[in-house]
Amino acid sequence: MFSIEDRDNVRTYILGLAEADSRVTAGAVVGSLALSDGDRWSDLDLTFAVADEFSMFDVLDDWTRQIVTELDAAHLFDLPSGPSIYRVFLLPGSLQFDLSFTPASKFGASGPKFKLLFGNAIEKPFSQPPSVHELFGYAVHHVLRARFCIERGRFWQAEYWISSARDYTLSLACRRRGLSTANGRGFDDLPAEVHEAFRSSLVTSLEGDELLRALTCVIDGLLSNTDEVQDLADKVTPRLRELTSDWDY
Repeated sequence: MFSIEDRDNVRTYILGLAEADSRVTAGAVVGSLALSDGDRWSDLDLTFAVADEFSMFDVLDDWTRQIVTELDAAHLFDLPSGPSIYRVFLLPGSLQFDLSFTPASKFGASGPKFKLLFGNAIEKPFSQPPSVHELFGYAVHHVLRARFCIERGRFWQAEYWISSARDYTLSLACRRRGLSTANGRGFDDLPAEVHEAFRSSLVTSLEGDELLRALTCVIDGLLSNTDEVQDLADKVTPRLRELTSDWDY
């Protein structure tokens, strides 16, 4: 596994690329390392501004060739986000490096985990987490798809929807308590009683009865986290309860 020294060496190398590239006007650390030293397992996230008269995609491709060659990196995927483009690399030792570029006129913090290293950044509103309505709506959609997959005998797909619905429901529980809803970051910080309530929602075998049992647990958990969308929850509760009953055709 990579060491903290390995991660620091990659950071130094990437900042050297930025210093040598006149198209790059600003740079920042984002993610966990922006506000602290992170921990032994933290990945590296660096973001840069590209002067508006240049293509940030050209810069990204130029840097990628050097990163792949010099750091033996593997390019995993790209993620467009607003005016920015993120490219995710896997480096030796399983170090993940996220590199992003944004046109200089739109470069700034999209959240609190942003530390400017050089250049200038604009002030702009932070990206907002999903609303309670959205989290609840997705959870309802997913439990519905799960039950239909059970009826179709598509048990692997049913497990996928049950797990996804549980993630959205746990995100609702996080939001109620002021915890992060992003990528499961708040799940481990939920109270023990919440963990215990959702333990039974874990699928233990790909059989119809077991999947329906786990789905029922997810629905129970979902309906216990509806404080901020009570009117919507009241309207769909009878329909959700139908999903947990035996169906006569």
